[in-house]
Amino acid sequence: MENNLTLVIATIVIVTIFLIVGVIYFLRSNRTKRIKKILERLEIEKNQIDSSPIVPELAKVEAILNNEKLEVMYKEWSSRLQNIKDTQIPKLTDMILDTEYSLSQKSYKNTLCKLAKLEMEVYKVRTNSEFLLGEIKEITSSEERSREVITEFKVRFRELHQKFQSTKNEYGPMADAIQNQFEVISKRFEDFETIMDNNEYTEVNEIIGIINDLLKHMSIVIEEVPSIVLLAYSVLPKRIHEVEEVYNRMVKAGYPLDYLNVEYNIDEANKKIGDIIVRVKNLNLEEGLFELKVLLDYFDSLFNDFEKEKIARATYEDTNATFRTKLSKISSVVENIFDQLDDIKNIYNLSEEDIDVLKKLYEDLKEVSANYQVLLDHTSNNTTFAYSKLLKELETLTLSLAKIEDKLDNSLDAIGSMRDDELRARQQLDEIKVILKDSKLQMRKYNLPYIPQSYYVELKEAMSAIREIVRELDKKPITISVLNTRVDTARDLVLKLYTKTKELIRMATFAETALVYSNRYRSSYEGLSNKLNLSEQLFLKGEYQKSLELTISLLNKIEPGVYDKLMYLYSGESK
Repeated sequence: MENNLTLVIATIVIVTIFLIVGVIYFLRSNRTKRIKKILERLEIEKNQIDSSPIVPELAKVEAILNNEKLEVMYKEWSSRLQNIKDTQIPKLTDMILDTEYSLSQKSYKNTLCKLAKLEMEVYKVRTNSEFLLGEIKEITSSEERSREVITEFKVRFRELHQKFQSTKNEYGPMADAIQNQFEVISKRFEDFETIMDNNEYTEVNEIIGIINDLLKHMSIVIEEVPSIVLLAYSVLPKRIHEVEEVYNRMVKAGYPLDYLNVEYNIDEANKKIGDIIVRVKNLNLEEGLFELKVLLDYFDSLFNDFEKEKIARATYEDTNATFRTKLSKISSVVENIFDQLDDIKNIYNLSEEDIDVLKKLYEDLKEVSANYQVLLDHTSNNTTFAYSKLLKELETLTLSLAKIEDKLDNSLDAIGSMRDDELRARQQLDEIKVILKDSKLQMRKYNLPYIPQSYYVELKEAMSAIREIVRELDKKPITISVLNTRVDTARDLVLKLYTKTKELIRMATFAETALVYSNRYRSSYEGLSNKLNLSEQLFLKGEYQKSLELTISLLNKIEPGVYDKLMYLYSGESK
């Protein structure tokens, strides 16, 4: 038995060892294959670099050598190619062999390090090769590429020239300068052909850039010059003339327009237009069209300013007439009040605060009158203030006068309403007494079993407040503010008592209706009679709300929804 167990264990150990060895072998074999594939790819890339078409392209350059600059470039390219062929490519070959050797020695860590360096070196050599090829092709493919670009430029040139010729009259005095510029561009096209014929490819990009800039500038010229000519020679001069006519006419009519600086701005505008015309004749369009549009907007805005002044003058004259009349009227009223101020104080119980208000009102009115006189001085024939500004000043004075008028109205209302307040207080006293009397009659009519003590307290307060009104009315002079307070207090107390009377009667009547209705169930339900007796006791103590709630609670258990029926019965009894 022991021998069999030993045999099994030994078998397991041997199998495990074989499995471990197999896995290690598999992993190493797989890693080796992966590294070999990378080396094969790098070998291919090295060969592709070595077979790059740099030599044929460089031979093309050699065939067209005709100037010193190109010869210098050719020698520099040849040197770089020689370095790639003789130094960089062999170095890659050595690195590949060295990496393969490390792999054959199964030194994976060293192999991976060399492989990374090899990849970086391949990338660097490939980049050098591609960059060199690109520089050479810049020359060898220059003719074909440049002629394609020039062909496009010539199409643009013909389109611009055709547009110019078809609308030549719109360019006015600038037409000759534009035609000369077209000839300059045409001469640049001839320079391009000369360069190409002489194989001066290093100069091609420069001439193409010049032609491109000239065409871009010509596109702007063809687009903007007609508008500039129209504005500078027609629209703006006409608009300036119209402004001058309106301005002179309004100045003769007495409008103070100096604040607009029209004459100075017209001179400056004419100078600016002249400067723009000189620049445009030299085909310098920088900001020219924008500046002309700004000038046009300015002169257009002047017409709005003129119109505002006309409206302001008409409004000022109307407002001034209204203000003068109102100022005279208010001044007359205030003077009459101050002439009779002592009599008013003896007749009416005016407070010191009321007197101060009247005095402040008088001072404010004097200030407004003084400021108005200053304004009138500025509206003389020699005034330099625009009517729009004068109108703003007059509107400010009008607002101040309106505030004074409001305060005056309030003071006059206060004085004139004192007698009205006394009469109204006597009328309200009679109404309050009627309401109080009605409350007492209602309470006697329903003869409630119990009236809360708080009710009698409120009744006493209401009657006391009525007596205070009577005492205040008997005083001479009457202090209206105190009288009004007494009336308000008495009215609030009596209305509160009247409301409480109605609520007590309503609650007591409703509770009584519920108790009468519940009597039909006394003998039918055990224990109900005792609970209803408790509700009656609450009723007799004046706790009508609690009595009603208890009765309805008992009835709801017997007759759900009984509240609506009781409300119906109560409404019928109330009627």
